[in-house]
Amino acid sequence: MDKMCEKKKTVLLGMSGGVDSSVAALLLKKKGYNVIGAFLKIYSDTKNKLTGQCAYLDELKMARKISSILNIPLIVLDYEKDYKKHVLNPMFKSYASSKTPNPDISCNAIIKFPFLWKAAKKYKADLIATGHYAKIKKYKKICTLLMGKDNTKDQSYFLAELAQKDLSHTIFPIGNYTKKQIRDIARRNNFPNWNKHGTVGICFVGQQNMQNFLKQKIKEKPGKVITPTGDIIGTHKGISFYTIGQKTGEHIGINVKKPREFAQKRFYVGEKRRNNLLVVAPEGHPALKRRKVLIKNLHLINAKSKIPAQLKARIRHLGFFHLGKLKKTTNGWSFTFNKPLEALAEGQYIVFYKGREVMGCGEMSLTYRK
Repeated sequence: MDKMCEKKKTVLLGMSGGVDSSVAALLLKKKGYNVIGAFLKIYSDTKNKLTGQCAYLDELKMARKISSILNIPLIVLDYEKDYKKHVLNPMFKSYASSKTPNPDISCNAIIKFPFLWKAAKKYKADLIATGHYAKIKKYKKICTLLMGKDNTKDQSYFLAELAQKDLSHTIFPIGNYTKKQIRDIARRNNFPNWNKHGTVGICFVGQQNMQNFLKQKIKEKPGKVITPTGDIIGTHKGISFYTIGQKTGEHIGINVKKPREFAQKRFYVGEKRRNNLLVVAPEGHPALKRRKVLIKNLHLINAKSKIPAQLKARIRHLGFFHLGKLKKTTNGWSFTFNKPLEALAEGQYIVFYKGREVMGCGEMSLTYRK
């Protein structure tokens, strides 16, 4: 990064109003970069519960405060139509077809990084940057995506669909820091957001009651709840509203009369079947576990990388690492876990790691059973 700064390069930095991107701006300035802040207006439907105003306006106000403190320009980029067309609408369609998509991964690959780079070229910037907890190692013309230093905040899972062309002009300034260090830096520099809570929930949308959020586009379709052996034991509001591995309960519209022998056990969603059937089973039941999955649309960050015999895989952000084998099949790819796993959902992303390096990712298809 220091060699680049000798040429006084300009960086377009995505600034959200949060502490991470704010400190990223400070670190870039200290390194000698010319920094242009870019606030992305992506979703304006979420409202502040106290004021009733669009929630993004609060974030924009904070981004402007930080930009003023650092004496850097801040531009506002409106990509809301693109986000709804290319991320949100496909997400709704995916849920409607009984899958469990990850809009955060799609958002980074389809909207945030490509559109930031498009804006960077317009404003004559040489590079883009974001406040993600991840690292990029560049050797000759090959870029390697690595986990961030802070294992508890690592965001490499969400970046696994980026390509060489994205990483080649990207910087992650806070990848070598822990969250505590970032907050300490912000506090010492009198940033008003030094102790601001991080965002959670859907990318740019925020935390939502997922079932209510989906009901904007998906109608309820009551159906039957059955056991793995086909016995009817309850009803549900529509399989689109549930995720494999989710605990059943009346509060989410799954009403189950448990068989007497399992009366004291928790029941979980194990499978979605045709004809709007939801299969549930008691904790620990074999029907909740799978060992082998198909991988749709496998994306490798470096297509020339040799895939090791054993890979680590994550099926959710900051989830456990699970060992297994990625293999080429006649119709694509498959991944076999060393041990059967619960909560594997159709459409869910699986991200592959070799040590701390992110190899790539893909969408899981549950064709295979344990």
